Amino acid sequence: MKKGKGRTRQFTVVIEQDEDGYYVATVPSLPSCYTHARTLDELAPRIREVIALCLAEQQAPRMKFVAVQQVEVSA
Repeated sequence: MKKGKGRTRQFTVVIEQDEDGYYVATVPSLPSCYTHARTLDELAPRIREVIALCLAEQQAPRMKFVAVQQVEVSA
């Protein structure tokens, strides 16, 4: 895969809020690609930064967003 300046890609990011109130962002198409922040404003630049770091280490498959679904399971 060629890397070039000005080339952009879109990634689906899932954002959840943990029990302590932190926002946690994960990128499903990039294993181990996640970050967190106290506010959504703080989270936005961190998401871009962590995606760039993950892409420096691994290639991301081209995936198309389909849906997000919440599933309830007895634990």
